[in-house]
Amino acid sequence: MTVKITDVARHAGVSPSTVSYALSGKRPISAETRARVEASVRELGYRPHAGARALASSKSNVLAMVVPLRAGINVPVVMQFAVSAVTAARAYDHDVLLLTQEEGEEGLRRVADTALVDALIVMDVQLHDPRLPLLRTLDRPSVLIGFPAEPAGLTCIDLDFRTAGELCVEHLAGLGHRVVGLIGSPPEVYVRQTSFAQRVVQGFTSAATRNGMSSTVHPCEATPAAARTVAERLLREQPALTGVVIHNEAILEPLLDAFEHLGLRIPTDLSVTALCPDTLATTLPIPLTSIAIPAAEIGEQAVHLLMRNMNGTPAPQTTLLPPRLTVRGSTARRVTG
Repeated sequence: MTVKITDVARHAGVSPSTVSYALSGKRPISAETRARVEASVRELGYRPHAGARALASSKSNVLAMVVPLRAGINVPVVMQFAVSAVTAARAYDHDVLLLTQEEGEEGLRRVADTALVDALIVMDVQLHDPRLPLLRTLDRPSVLIGFPAEPAGLTCIDLDFRTAGELCVEHLAGLGHRVVGLIGSPPEVYVRQTSFAQRVVQGFTSAATRNGMSSTVHPCEATPAAARTVAERLLREQPALTGVVIHNEAILEPLLDAFEHLGLRIPTDLSVTALCPDTLATTLPIPLTSIAIPAAEIGEQAVHLLMRNMNGTPAPQTTLLPPRLTVRGSTARRVTG
């Protein structure tokens, strides 16, 4: 049952307006009456309506989370970020408004020009994101989950995807693999220059070059048919291929099936690493050596950073979470003939 302000007033033995004044601080209330109202609020579990809080404090106690569900986005992983942010925000007595449309500069300005939200969390950040000039000038704080090419003046948090790409290649190099391929996100993700995808490619390529390895990068649509096509093309272009890095959660299992149908045994013939949630890496037919996407940790920390900025406590502008590679059954030392 929803507890109303009239229930609190009845329990405390005061009028509803007195409860309102005690909670908003808009009029002086005796210490004894305030204590009685607060005790009733706690005992009954009363939570002021967001609209009432906004009127009382000139704040909405609502955060906007901009999660544009664009083509090529893996929705289940994105929702892990959102659920984590919502849970963390509740600890600060804030709600989260999810904005899933393509919110460009005009959409952000529309939200920011109202009293609807106090601050913003922005996802799917591009290297040269057109929303950045506006975010730098808004009169309310924002945190980006992702790093643009020029992050100065912004608060950003993410997994260190460049180092993640490097770690996967270094692991394969340490096992003696000399020919490797990256099967990446859908092509449209790269066309948009989405930050995390671009940084994985940078790390993968630089580590392969540093280790004197032959390497190629293949974007892949998130469908089983596309997975089969990319697997065939990869082996056709690199017949000596023995190591693969996958950065496309939606096609992990179809890719493993495709390589098997092409006659490759994992990890005897082909070692496979991936960037994906642990829950996925550990439940596949062959547990994958992988770097976890720490969606829950990033979503929670993004809210903490935002609250620090809202409360006037400067937060670090750059938070890069170090990647951790967990070795499982999908990688092995290269067999030389």
